[in-house]
Amino acid sequence: MSIGDVAFESMLIVEHVYISDDVIEQAFVCHLEKCKGACCVEGDAGAPLELSEIEWIEKNFEKIKPFLRKEALEVIAKEGFYVLDREGDFCTPTVASRECVYGSYNQQGIFECGFEKAYHAGHTDFKKPISCHLYPIRILKLGKEEALNYHEWHVCSAACSLGKALQVPVYQFLKEALIRKYGEAWYAQLERTVREVQENQKG
Repeated sequence: MSIGDVAFESMLIVEHVYISDDVIEQAFVCHLEKCKGACCVEGDAGAPLELSEIEWIEKNFEKIKPFLRKEALEVIAKEGFYVLDREGDFCTPTVASRECVYGSYNQQGIFECGFEKAYHAGHTDFKKPISCHLYPIRILKLGKEEALNYHEWHVCSAACSLGKALQVPVYQFLKEALIRKYGEAWYAQLERTVREVQENQKG
């Protein structure tokens, strides 16, 4: 299948969203005790941010500030609440080109999200940037349409193993995030579509 100039081997379509088969077939459950939050540390850039999320950070920074490290606050003071990546898209700044500024290590050495800590502490109603909430799904924007692709990364090998053991596919693990992004009706349609495809494959 080809969408614009981008080719995909196979995918489902739910309304305006194209969904890679890997999102349905691959298993995944985050295993923080094993990975230590490596997805927020490794890589060549911070997490993608939407303009509305940047505006939220600017208005609510004092609420999340207590959950951030001194080194991170210094970077934010110098670079701002966001930076541009190599493609010119908004993303979170990083400390020493590694850790996201909006996180910190706990006593077990796990890198935890400051947004999420503030959320669970009841300080905000913002859980985390949608790009983080949806990981390991990455969204490719194609005009008015979007494509959801599974991002395979070695730092998440423990999550893949745990997902297989628990028999939880990516789209089910990310149910909350997908509903947040596209709504309950869209997710219900995704489930129906998956069931139909699986029944046809059996028949």
